Amino acid sequence: MSEAPGTVAGMRATGTFTVKSFKPAALEQDPAVTTALPVGVATMEKHFEGEIEGRSATLFTAAYDQEKGVGTYVAMESFEGTLAGREGAFNFVHSATTTGSDRTTEFFTVVPASGTAGLAGITGTGGLSVDPDGTHRIWLDYELG
Repeated sequence: MSEAPGTVAGMRATGTFTVKSFKPAALEQDPAVTTALPVGVATMEKHFEGEIEGRSATLFTAAYDQEKGVGTYVAMESFEGTLAGREGAFNFVHSATTTGSDRTTEFFTVVPASGTAGLAGITGTGGLSVDPDGTHRIWLDYELG
């Protein structure tokens, strides 16, 4: 069976990103629950270069101990730009846990039905990593249809 015209299957795109802003936001929990790790919320702006080029607006939540480097985060990103030359926008969500020296239970997925313009119909997964020199990397394994 052949693919529909315009379908891009099994593609991988890579890039690097920088965090341009990180703005903590007030968090009012009702009911308030105190745990051993404080929960925080922030908004972020990221800029991407490479096969993934553009910017994202991110809603970031975490239960995290800054001193020990222990915790878990969940982030919802709204990306706009180009992906391997196709222009548009889409959402993706990712999370991970760290005990201070590792990164585990990673999750990354493109939100179904969130793509626009040349990125309409995008589906897929991906990941994030930070090199020892501090370079932030992203990759997407995706399909467009």
